[in-house]
Amino acid sequence: MDAGFKVIDKEKYYRHGVFRHFTEDCKCSTSVTSRIDVSALADFSRRSGTKFYINFLYILSKVLNSREDYRMGYIWQTGELICHKSINPAHYIFHEDTETCTIVYSNYYEDYESFYVNAQKDIEKAKQTREYGLDAENHPNWFDASYISWISYDSLNIELPDGFLYFAPIVNWGRYREESGKLMMPVSVRLNHAVADGFLVANVFRLLEKEIAGFCR
Repeated sequence: MDAGFKVIDKEKYYRHGVFRHFTEDCKCSTSVTSRIDVSALADFSRRSGTKFYINFLYILSKVLNSREDYRMGYIWQTGELICHKSINPAHYIFHEDTETCTIVYSNYYEDYESFYVNAQKDIEKAKQTREYGLDAENHPNWFDASYISWISYDSLNIELPDGFLYFAPIVNWGRYREESGKLMMPVSVRLNHAVADGFLVANVFRLLEKEIAGFCR
């Protein structure tokens, strides 16, 4: 679902100089892996009988929709820099029998109940197929959200082709584990350096922890 977008005037874009440098001179991305405290979210999920996975996916989607910098896109045919009105998570389910994944396209709803119910339906539907299900052409305003359920990792790096101007966020997270009485979960955030710097990447982690605290209040 494409909720529309606006075209950004590159000359008036507040990151104009940085954008030019990282789309012409040094095409690259920036990524950070850090651990966040998800103790309250795990506790909320247990008490409410809801799935931690969907709850975190909702919070992540809310964070990435909260600021234009995380909703940027690029139309390579015209060279236009755009900002989507909203972005939605493209996440995955793993099939134990085939050891393959299927993409799950879930629309972002600001209302938690609406998001939860619809995401749950999307996941159940995806379980009925063994197809990969990639449909990027019809999903221009989607970001990649992938749970690495088998490990609690320390670092992760997503490689894209050199010079590829892909602006949508790519976010991965692994299993949480207890550290000093807290449940800490590794999260990796990758953004194109043309539209994001270290502050904007680090800010995702700060906002995640802020939203978790408010959500579980």
